[in-house]
Amino acid sequence: MGRCCRGVAVLAMALVVGGMGPIFLRHAPGEAGEMLDSPFRQRVRVPPLPEGLEWLNTAGPLDLADLRGKFVLLDFWTYCCINCMHILPELKKLERAYPNQLVVIGVHSAKFETEKDSKNIAEAILRYQIEHPVINDANLAVWRRFGANAWPTIVLIDPEGYAVWGTSGEITAEQVEKLLKPALASYRKKGLLDETPLRFDLEAHRAKATALRFPGKVLADEASGRLFIADSNHHRIVVVRLDGTLLHTVGSGAMGRADGDFATAQFNQPQGMALDGQSLYVADTENHLIRKIDLAAGKVTTVAGVGQQAREPSPVGRLLPPLKTALSSPWDLCLHQRDLYIAMAGPHQIWRMRLDRPGIGPYAGNGREDIVDGRLLPERPYQLGSASFAQPSGLATDGRWLYVADSEGSSIRAVPLDPRKEVRTVVGTAHLPAARLFTFGDADGPAGQARFQHPLGVALDKGQLYVADTYNNKIKVIDLTTGAVKTLVGTGKPGRTDNPAAFDEPGGIAAAAGKLYVADTNNHLIRVVDLADRSVRTLTISGLQPPKPPADESAEWVAPGTVERRLDPVSVRRENGQIRLEVRLDLPAGMKLNPAAPMSYRIDPADTKSEGGVVAAERLGKSTRVDKPAATFVIPLDVTSSTGRQTLRVSVAYYYCRAGAEGLCKMGSAVWIVPIQVSEQSGARAVALRHQVR
Repeated sequence: MGRCCRGVAVLAMALVVGGMGPIFLRHAPGEAGEMLDSPFRQRVRVPPLPEGLEWLNTAGPLDLADLRGKFVLLDFWTYCCINCMHILPELKKLERAYPNQLVVIGVHSAKFETEKDSKNIAEAILRYQIEHPVINDANLAVWRRFGANAWPTIVLIDPEGYAVWGTSGEITAEQVEKLLKPALASYRKKGLLDETPLRFDLEAHRAKATALRFPGKVLADEASGRLFIADSNHHRIVVVRLDGTLLHTVGSGAMGRADGDFATAQFNQPQGMALDGQSLYVADTENHLIRKIDLAAGKVTTVAGVGQQAREPSPVGRLLPPLKTALSSPWDLCLHQRDLYIAMAGPHQIWRMRLDRPGIGPYAGNGREDIVDGRLLPERPYQLGSASFAQPSGLATDGRWLYVADSEGSSIRAVPLDPRKEVRTVVGTAHLPAARLFTFGDADGPAGQARFQHPLGVALDKGQLYVADTYNNKIKVIDLTTGAVKTLVGTGKPGRTDNPAAFDEPGGIAAAAGKLYVADTNNHLIRVVDLADRSVRTLTISGLQPPKPPADESAEWVAPGTVERRLDPVSVRRENGQIRLEVRLDLPAGMKLNPAAPMSYRIDPADTKSEGGVVAAERLGKSTRVDKPAATFVIPLDVTSSTGRQTLRVSVAYYYCRAGAEGLCKMGSAVWIVPIQVSEQSGARAVALRHQVR
């Protein structure tokens, strides 16, 4: 399992729990907890979270004490870190498998300065499709309190508020499940588990649809006049002319890994591309695959990878079968002659795939995360004495050197295409004796003085190397003759204006016909820089629409423990072709409905033996959203006859929270079985449905 990078060491007590690995927690003597028949060997009382933290992806702050009865998993992460990205799908698997028993809380403990900004973290939450609350731990208060010293670090807290397991480095859902499954049975048996569904007010609930969504990379081809765009969060490739005329969209827009035609093929967060005639190769990053788009035939196929992340280092010095070799986060591609070079961000290496006689394997990098120059490969993985990279994320070539945006070291590297030569650093931190991964900034000047901050893209044009200096929100240029660096465009502050030119974490860059094409990632735009006068404009792509969202499968469901209440038969009067159900929810003191959360009801026939079916069939068997959640509301029902009997099952789902603690919303539900007699002349004006919220 990999680690992104180590932070500053913290004096802490290492507690090994259940033989699974260390957790690092500060605690005083006497705070260890004992539980008879506990599935955990030792437990440590978790300290409260510091006050004054800023919370994202939820309506307000959470208190760990309010989560008693649930397992809580703290994920210490930073959004630049490839290893942190790797475990997000694993966390999502756990959240899907245990929605009512496990709460994940992300603790964003920033590495780079720009990552301390809550707006940028919110963008990362949307980009990575995170569905759990996140703390902005900009000052590392939570990081220090829990003694973390590496990204990612995981701490598992039990339903009684004790830490029971943790580790630093990548984890899998299966690894956590080995602990969680038997523990759930034990805590449930003891009555310590609260399985009430929860809801958090996610950033995604407020996000507006855009034609492009977090475009990651671009590829410009001057010969054919085309621009290829990795529309990463729409999981597709968009093909336009250099003037923005839409030609194709490749991929259905649904996250997946299916091969097929342009309409049905699926990708998962695609990034870099390389063009070989009518074949477009794509780094299908989250699928850990290399895909090939046949632009003439309109087909997508998989040419490398197995669809799962490689978790062990690959052997060096030999080529492996492409379709039997696991990859790890391929981020960019670059073609030279018949060799496809791959920025393999996960293992911090440059890989090569032969197209004429298929084979794939490491080309440069010992797998250690660092900025170290030297020979291309070691004799075995991780061996010192050869080059090290730190999350390589962008590639370009002049036919002699492969230029690399080495993002985690904020450096630009040069990899020789002649294997007899050595890797060198163009601008960056390889010359430093220490802190090579933690030295960054925003400085122009000679190579020895210039600084970048997490650059993700590079492009070559007429001997100049252009850099998407992502976290500095700039496009910079390196004179490859002198090594001098200067800012080309960009104010340095996040923005989306053309004049003055402002960007927001630009991630991809390509050159063609005297222009630079920039994937302005957080702005969901493509920007065009004219190299003649440094003017910037936003590319208009007429007719491009976001993919249709997936069908809403979140039909309301009944919270565990909800008991159906059968009412006495009631006669109700029909007026204007309708009858009315009046719902009233009695909330405990200090509790309120969350107006930002969905509230829905559903009407179903409860008894197939009922006389007739007086309620209109189109009103049955589907969920209906209450526009303005309220403790009292009316459900009007169309009825098809003036008299008749029917037994209805009425279910209502709602979310409620403590006043002043909107960050944590619990789901509640009520179900009534209601035998009704519809009358034209007499009966109640409405059926009263009342529920006491517990």
